[in-house]
Amino acid sequence: MEPYEELPPNYKKSLMKRTSELSPFWSLLGMEILDIKKGWAKIRLPFSEKLTNPLGIAHGGAVFSPADSAIGLALMGMVEKGEVVITVEMKINYIQPFSKGEIIAEAKIDHKGSHVAVGEVDVKNEQGELVAKGVATYMILKKK
Repeated sequence: MEPYEELPPNYKKSLMKRTSELSPFWSLLGMEILDIKKGWAKIRLPFSEKLTNPLGIAHGGAVFSPADSAIGLALMGMVEKGEVVITVEMKINYIQPFSKGEIIAEAKIDHKGSHVAVGEVDVKNEQGELVAKGVATYMILKKK
C-alpha cells in the first residue's frame, strides 16, 4: 500500500496548473511539478547557466527554492478549501554542489496541526545522490 493518498483528480490538475501558470518565479527558475499527493510532492529543477554563482555551480537559493516549494505543495494537498500556507522558517543543509543535469526535491509532511505544519525534503541529483536536506515550518491561515 502506498503511504500517500492521491488528491482528487480535478484538485490535483488545478493545483498543478495554477502553480506552473501563475507563478512567474517558477517560470524564471524552470521548476516543474512532477507529482503531488496528500502530504507528499516532487519537484524537478533542470540546471541552467542562469542559476549559477561566480563559481559556476547553482546558487544555494536555486537549490533552496524547489526544496521550499516541494514542502509547501505537499502541505497544500492536505489543507482545507480556503486555507493558505506560508513558510515561517526553513533550514537546509547543502551536501554537494549542483552544476549539471537536474535536481529532484521530494518532500513529505511530518506533522500537520490546525495552524502549524512541519515538513522535510531531500534534494537529489540525477544519480540519486543527496544534494541538500531541508526541514521547514509552515503556518496555515484562512484566506481573506
